Amino acid sequence: MVLDVIDLIAAATNAFNGALIARRPDHYRHYTVIGITILAFFGGIGGGVLRDVLLNKIPAPIADYRYLVVAFLAAGTALALDYSAGQAFRKGMFHYMTAFTLPWYAIVGAQKAIDAHLGYIAAVLIGVIATTGGRFLIDLACGLPPKQLVRGEFFVLNPALTAMLFLVCRASFGLSLIPATAVAVVFGFGFRVAAQHFGWEELEPYEPRRPEKRQPDAPGQSLLPHA
Repeated sequence: MVLDVIDLIAAATNAFNGALIARRPDHYRHYTVIGITILAFFGGIGGGVLRDVLLNKIPAPIADYRYLVVAFLAAGTALALDYSAGQAFRKGMFHYMTAFTLPWYAIVGAQKAIDAHLGYIAAVLIGVIATTGGRFLIDLACGLPPKQLVRGEFFVLNPALTAMLFLVCRASFGLSLIPATAVAVVFGFGFRVAAQHFGWEELEPYEPRRPEKRQPDAPGQSLLPHA
């Protein structure tokens, strides 16, 4: 019961965050109210739907109407806020809420993969998809590179390590569900907040050299090669 409540809170938080992201200048494409609401649904339940589809199950956010209700209410709240106030709120206390919900999705995804008799590597992968899938759908719909592919406070590594820690606590140390979840959430939350505070980001490979611009030919200069 407690885990279901936290899962609903996570869906509402990420739906609210998805609507605010859709209104940012780098994402906004003159979306309608319905368009922003759909993007909010992507953020709130997109990762859970992708997770359950990969596990060959009816998606929990669709089977349980409460997920749709909380996502819709979160989207409406985000739309009702003034843009500047909404973004200020998102960059303030609200980012602690999103930092809490991200590891939660990783844990639920990993546990559901184990329940489906998948291996540990697949469980970690499912945990990452469940955590980051909603943002992938938002960025894709907005015509931008998905955040998983660019630098961004260990957006992929964080859920991967969180899922791994949860599985180690369960399999190696024999912890029950709630203690293992608590340990993994504390780690994932702390890592996310620290990365945001200190600006920790993924490494990039070398940047390719830009091609040199060709100087324009002087007036009357022949374009034919010299003999």
